[in-house]
Amino acid sequence: MSVHRPEDMNTVFSRADLIFLTVPDDAIATCAAHLNPRAGQALVHCSGASEVELLAPATQQGAQIGGFHPLFLFAGLDDDAARMAGSAITIEADAPLSDRLHDLANAIGCRALSIPAGERMRYHAGANYAASFLLCLLDEATLLWKAIGMSEDDAREAMWPLVMGTLNAARERGLSGALAGPVSRGDAGIVTRHTEALASMGGNHATLYSLLTLRAIHLARQRPTADNAALDAIAHSIAPYLPPFAPKGDA
Repeated sequence: MSVHRPEDMNTVFSRADLIFLTVPDDAIATCAAHLNPRAGQALVHCSGASEVELLAPATQQGAQIGGFHPLFLFAGLDDDAARMAGSAITIEADAPLSDRLHDLANAIGCRALSIPAGERMRYHAGANYAASFLLCLLDEATLLWKAIGMSEDDAREAMWPLVMGTLNAARERGLSGALAGPVSRGDAGIVTRHTEALASMGGNHATLYSLLTLRAIHLARQRPTADNAALDAIAHSIAPYLPPFAPKGDA
């Protein structure tokens, strides 16, 4: 049934004990305000960014509320459902709904994780880094390679073995263990030449590179064999390219 009116929503709501609200974030509070739940029912939204408290009107008549957010990129592909197996689903709810949602996540082959109330902004921002921002970094790599005359098709085909090799190494050895490149080797000279080359292009290429280098330094310091003096030299070399408000350390 396509739900467009409050009476339609309540028809659906009256026939189920557990209802998932999968509307745009801006519509969650409005939908919750128009529903007429009964005691024993549960209303759950699937947003990663919106607080569960938006569903609070449903609790006035005894319904439970919660959040159930898959950490998975739904790309609109035919095998999305199959590929979702093994993904994490973050759950925010009080008992007994929490137990019920954890059981559901496990039943569909996913890993259930809990998220504390009031922390969805930092949680969702972190998810952005693991998904959309990863694409932004690959776009930056494509732009740099195109700037030296490589075609966009060649650039994107060339990156996939590098990307997948990095992800596989990170899964096997952890993020710091998979770190490669000049920061991992403590090569301040190469980092300096990188930033100079990127600064010559204008725009924010050198700034983006320098901010990411701060995170690379942070990872490199986690290694038992970290050369902290060399990493300090790298941090010093990128300092001129950092925005004024950026911390100069790598934390």
